[in-house]
Amino acid sequence: MSTVTLSNASPVSVSADAVVIGVQSAGDSVVPATGAGAFADAYGASFPDVVKLLGATGKVGEVRKLPSGGNAKAPVVVVVGLGEVGETNPETLRRAAGAAARALAGTKRAAVALPTGGDTDIRAITEGLLLGAYGYDRYLTKKHEPVAELVVLSELARSKPAKRALEEATTVADAVNFARDLINQPPNDLYPESFATELTSRAKRSKVKVAVTDEKALEAGGYGGILGVGKGSARPPRLVTLAYKPSRPVAHIALVGKGITFDSGGLSIKPSNAMVTMKCDMSGAAAVAAATFAIAELGLPVRVTAYACLAENMPSGHATRPGDILTMHGGKTVEVLNTDAEGRLVLADGITTANAEKPDVIVDVATLTGACIVALGTKMSGVFSNDEALHEEMVRVADGAGELMWPLPIPEEMYEKVRTTKIADLSQHNPEAWGGALYAAAFLREFVGDGIAWAHLDIAGPAFNEGEPTGYTPKGGTGAAVRTLVGLAAARSSRG
Repeated sequence: MSTVTLSNASPVSVSADAVVIGVQSAGDSVVPATGAGAFADAYGASFPDVVKLLGATGKVGEVRKLPSGGNAKAPVVVVVGLGEVGETNPETLRRAAGAAARALAGTKRAAVALPTGGDTDIRAITEGLLLGAYGYDRYLTKKHEPVAELVVLSELARSKPAKRALEEATTVADAVNFARDLINQPPNDLYPESFATELTSRAKRSKVKVAVTDEKALEAGGYGGILGVGKGSARPPRLVTLAYKPSRPVAHIALVGKGITFDSGGLSIKPSNAMVTMKCDMSGAAAVAAATFAIAELGLPVRVTAYACLAENMPSGHATRPGDILTMHGGKTVEVLNTDAEGRLVLADGITTANAEKPDVIVDVATLTGACIVALGTKMSGVFSNDEALHEEMVRVADGAGELMWPLPIPEEMYEKVRTTKIADLSQHNPEAWGGALYAAAFLREFVGDGIAWAHLDIAGPAFNEGEPTGYTPKGGTGAAVRTLVGLAAARSSRG
């Protein structure tokens, strides 16, 4: 586990195994960024030419290494790109810091001299460093060795806002990495019961209270969605409720997460190659749980009630069939047409449960539809809402947190389509081949209580990175939406 501290030392004199400095592109040239000046001056006028010879262009997250040549106490200098001159922002700093931390794996102590114009920059750099240093090695005989100690160099190092920014960033990054650990666990070890145990164990170190509803209590409570999805598995479903109640809350947020610990598609079975990453179908539940722990540890004056809706979607003689009708928690009936559209069923039960607490806002998070990936790609989440102000707020908060989210509509035609069935209240699956993400959102909207603002985050694209690591994003589970949910709580706390 990497640690991050602050220092006002110079990159030339700091004691470290390596020092990180930033460069930016200026036309055809590469120039040192703010914070790198002392080293560039010590190196001499040839510094820009040397980094260009190494292939540096200043592109965000690009990393090059060179010997310090006695121009700094650290023997190695890591040069990381920050983009065009004048275009540096918290997200470019976060991505550059993440790339640098990953390149420093195995290093004992590294100093980071990136631009810090304020505590927002310090927060972004700290998050990037801790997220970029992450590696999942639980099942590896050769363990990942992240850089052990990272020192952020800044003239602001002794200020209270800077110290607070570092502490907050550490808490948020730890929460994202906790979510990543859950997502990366293989489905033979992470299933509904063990997932619930993980959250119960984690809660012992926090102010969050956890309650677990087992299959018998789910049946007694009429949770037809969660039970219907989990029927085909030998591992029964769970509903985990996480509650954080500060003494004087200024708002109450309910979070609902899809927690399908493995999605085979059920009887509407997926092709085998489409199952390979389906351990990540619980990313929404991981996100809402991790965000709740972070909000509690930050001490935000916002009450949070989170629901992790956990099931394993498997085919068997007991599995839910296309054509079955499920009675959901709260009494609505749903005709199942495709057992591979299971996430909306567990979320519907969770949303209905959240209604009873009468929160100010409900946000559900799910790797819900491949259609959202078709629309927005693998880096961006879709945002749906029944409230225009909340719709805009979610995108704004995500942008501030460094996460890509785009507002998508729920057309009124979808209101009719979810009622195409003649033998139940609602139809679970879109009868057409297009608009799948919009249909799913329209279905979920049917379970939101009257007068409650609700947002649905479809994180199917960014939740799991099948490609190579980039910036602060590792291969595998990413912890998507955690920072946005924490940001929403912070925004709501400032309203009070």
